[in-house]
Amino acid sequence: MADINPLLPVSSSDGSSNLTGQATCRRPIKVVVSIFFGLLTVGLFAALLIRNNGPVDYVDVHENERGSLASTAFEKAENLKPVSRGPAAGVSEKSNWAFGGDLPDYPWNNSMLSWQRTAFHFQPEKNWMNDPNGPLFYKGWYHFFYQYNPNAPVWGDIVWGHAVSKDLIHWLHLPLAMVADQWYDKNGVWTGSATILHDGKIVMLYTGSTTEGVQVQNLAYPADQNDPLLVHWVKYPRNPVLVPPPGIGPNDFRDPTTAWLTSEGKWRITIGSKINKTGIALVYDTKDFINYEMLDGLLHAVPGTGMWECVDFFPVSETENNGLETSINGHGIKHVVKASLDDDRHDYYAIGTYNDRNGTWIPDRPNIDVGIGLRYDYGIYYAAKTFYDQNKKRRVLWGWIGESDSEAADVKKGWASVQSIPRTILFDKKTGTHLLQWPVEEIDSLRLKGKEFNQVRIQAGSVVPLDIDSATQLDIIAEFKIDSDALDKATGSSDASFDCVTSGGAAERGALGPFGLLVLADERLSEQTPVYFYMTKGSDGNLKTFFCNDQSRSSKASDVDKHIYGSLVPVLRGENLSIRILVDHSIIESFGQGGRTVITSRVYPTKAIHGAAKVFLFNNATELNVTASLKTWQMNSAFIQPYPNL
Repeated sequence: MADINPLLPVSSSDGSSNLTGQATCRRPIKVVVSIFFGLLTVGLFAALLIRNNGPVDYVDVHENERGSLASTAFEKAENLKPVSRGPAAGVSEKSNWAFGGDLPDYPWNNSMLSWQRTAFHFQPEKNWMNDPNGPLFYKGWYHFFYQYNPNAPVWGDIVWGHAVSKDLIHWLHLPLAMVADQWYDKNGVWTGSATILHDGKIVMLYTGSTTEGVQVQNLAYPADQNDPLLVHWVKYPRNPVLVPPPGIGPNDFRDPTTAWLTSEGKWRITIGSKINKTGIALVYDTKDFINYEMLDGLLHAVPGTGMWECVDFFPVSETENNGLETSINGHGIKHVVKASLDDDRHDYYAIGTYNDRNGTWIPDRPNIDVGIGLRYDYGIYYAAKTFYDQNKKRRVLWGWIGESDSEAADVKKGWASVQSIPRTILFDKKTGTHLLQWPVEEIDSLRLKGKEFNQVRIQAGSVVPLDIDSATQLDIIAEFKIDSDALDKATGSSDASFDCVTSGGAAERGALGPFGLLVLADERLSEQTPVYFYMTKGSDGNLKTFFCNDQSRSSKASDVDKHIYGSLVPVLRGENLSIRILVDHSIIESFGQGGRTVITSRVYPTKAIHGAAKVFLFNNATELNVTASLKTWQMNSAFIQPYPNL
């Protein structure tokens, strides 16, 4: 029988199913209001700085005619709006791109749809998946939990799926970990986090949506702490342990973080919320995960960013090349705050200084604060969650990759959404402003036959095919050397106002770009997804480098997203431009400059599939010759199957 008192002595609460909650709030409402408006003033000042001075720029100190990529006519990418499903339930948009009656569904056939399923990214056997939940390493196994609809390939009926792995690549599906069977989670077992205690026991905090649709925080723990597979879970009988505090809306209180230890020996968590349009992170201390004390201040708040969900908080080292356990603090340590913004469905982070005494955090650079600055990923990537992997002393990042095709297509294929390849995450000591994300080293074990292409000269306005047998499962590492004379001769121009998202994509020619690779392209380039750099030179002589991904020519289908993604990427003195690209059928994960800027795309070609998928180098600049060196590997498929005999 499971221990119903897994931690310290049980609260004296009688367990009645009301929403009074067990948190002790030290903060009178006047203090709440004064703190909020103080933070609002600071945030508005930072926003004013950004409006007046523009976003932070990075100088590359090594830093409209149409050319080679415009030989085929393409449909213009549509700015299509998804049908909203999640917000009505008080959560973020969980629907993929579901198109209205203006555009007919593309006539997908079984060959096209079956090709879209990934080979080495984690996904369930069927149906819908979204946020990663409670990842951890325990008794020799990596555990991954995730939001899951067991009944259909669309969002709804959310419970927790569960899988285990020895290496973060090959996975075994286990029975559902938690289902919606109590009044406090009847409308959904939503996102949560795991904490490993001093004695090795595990506790899980998760958000439940009650029968009345109120978001509350609940406690769960393994039925058998000695079971390395953690197959069975028990919900604390006196749930919920936290309810929305005064001044917080019933649908604005969700996604508790992994707990960390304070200098007083208490456990501390933060929970995402908002006040009006200001995104906030509430802070609670606990000794037993049953009784909670709400701190007087907020961890952080940023005006104009809307609801913060899936908040994450963790330390990074300024000096070491390994990850840190969540409770680590002290000299040489910075802390990262990440929030998933409900308003725009992107994950933003900032690096700053954490005050253990009052539970607050201040960004190093307010002009790139949470929600107005840097993102984990500039493509389709959301609800990310890290965990400390004590097995290899690293911090590992998971992220949900949604669909950007039509919901009708997902219903036909019977599944929707995947998870990113797990990424290690480190502080970028060279820039001091960015994090570095990189695929976990275990992904290299899937590499099969490799090829090298050394010193390939790409003339301005040219496309160079690469002799690669199969191009639907690839790992590509490429480095580009730039003609320094061309950089010196280039004059400042209107290119200095370039932006990946609002540009004309890889077919828009400039003096110093674009150049890079075309992946998932067919022989005639009727379908192609360019991953590329675009350099600009301002009238002041300063260079900027952008890292972009152009989906506008990725598919002939009319019911898929064809946006252009990307952002600035810092390039420092002496650095060549570098890209790593993981191609896995309908997913392209691209890492620029060692992971300073990352872009994930979902693409749905109709022709560039199976054996017809090719890879090309291209240079569509007008005044720049580029030399490229590449290593490419065919990638094996991961073993992702049900755990036998369970």
